[in-house]
Amino acid sequence: MTTVQNATVSNDLLAAVNPAKSGSRTSVDEAQDRFMTLLVTQMRNQDPLNPMDNSQVTSQFAQLSTVTGINKVNATLEALIGDIQGGQSLQSAGLIGHGVLVPGNNMTLADGRGTFGVGLAASATKVTVTVRDANGLAIRKLDLGPQDVGSTTYLWDGRTDSGAAASAGRYSFDVTAVAGSEKRTATALSYGEVTSVARDGSGMKLEVAGVGPVNYRDVQQIL
Repeated sequence: MTTVQNATVSNDLLAAVNPAKSGSRTSVDEAQDRFMTLLVTQMRNQDPLNPMDNSQVTSQFAQLSTVTGINKVNATLEALIGDIQGGQSLQSAGLIGHGVLVPGNNMTLADGRGTFGVGLAASATKVTVTVRDANGLAIRKLDLGPQDVGSTTYLWDGRTDSGAAASAGRYSFDVTAVAGSEKRTATALSYGEVTSVARDGSGMKLEVAGVGPVNYRDVQQIL
């Protein structure tokens, strides 16, 4: 019976592949150290008559490189996300006191004026807005004519189709758009003034007067 002796790796080699780290250690450093410790242990205990194939060593180093690269990418993305969120916080704070257009079909009539917006994904030859009272009854139809792509702000003069002055308060409105005989996608946009900003799990939130909380990313236009 032949006795197989374990291969010996010098302390100098161990020190070379696992140098002492100074300062705080990262998860990447710890993963590299664990990998090298396992690899050296594997090499020390391999059968000298059947040593590890070079391709196996190369494959293991490639795995370490992949894991390390992924960890570095994740760290970079986390830093980038932090920078973006910080920038959004500053931009959001700068919106306080400004009017914005956000998705919604409510409108507040005050001092004989109601502000609203319309968003178009494609140009239209005719855009029509129907203003409705609290009971959902149509009280005014506004013909906005042809409109280009994008978001646009409009004013309702507070008059009904009969010419009477509507009472101050909350109203809703519908938007339709066509290009010739073809319908176009039109988005109703509510107007309000930003009163405060806050961050939650989904990102930055704006508190918009007359609208409520909205996501920062949902702002279509700043006035």
